[in-house]
Amino acid sequence: MYAKVTSLGVTGLAGYIVQVEADLSGGLPQFNLVGLPDSAVKESSERVRSAIKNLHYEWPASRITINLAPADVRKTGPVYDLPVFVGIMAAQGKLPAPGSERAFLGELGLDGTLRPVTGVLPMALAAVQNGVKELFLPAENAAEAAVAEGLTVYPARSAQDVVLHLCGATPLTPATPEGYDEDGVWLGPDMADVRGQSEARRAMEIAAAGGHNLIMIGSPGACA
Repeated sequence: MYAKVTSLGVTGLAGYIVQVEADLSGGLPQFNLVGLPDSAVKESSERVRSAIKNLHYEWPASRITINLAPADVRKTGPVYDLPVFVGIMAAQGKLPAPGSERAFLGELGLDGTLRPVTGVLPMALAAVQNGVKELFLPAENAAEAAVAEGLTVYPARSAQDVVLHLCGATPLTPATPEGYDEDGVWLGPDMADVRGQSEARRAMEIAAAGGHNLIMIGSPGACA
């Protein structure tokens, strides 16, 4: 039994697509994770195992092989917990195949809760560039990922939320960028609201327009 789940990784400031392949075969029960994983990725086996059991699903009594492709790129962090979870569930036939237009990322707690991860925005932008339409991730990361245009972001508090959505039982509500209303209008602070500090404002506008670095020196309210 085989399933493939799309996930994402980040190297430097650039995101890239990672294909998480799950294969269940005969033989003595064993879990193998390949694809150049670091220690945090290797430990996902225990987090995923506990999450599946504590959510009252069946852990497959078979040989489990998880491959993170491309295999020549180092995979780091706990971001692949959720896609490994989905891959194992899909390989067992307990979830429909998610397809290439859906991507998953997030760290799992032992009880199945989803914890936030880092580097979400570059991964979300890479998802859009590679044709991904839907991204499932921890709720705390949703507003950051929703900044990427053309991507429907589904925030989840638990892997159970993802399972219920994929099965069509309880759909998740898509997230919107933090500070924006439903029409995409920015509701947060605006430079136009600042009174005075003309030199500091101009410096910030020039830095933003040119993509330059900026450092503010002094106590709050001081000029740059």
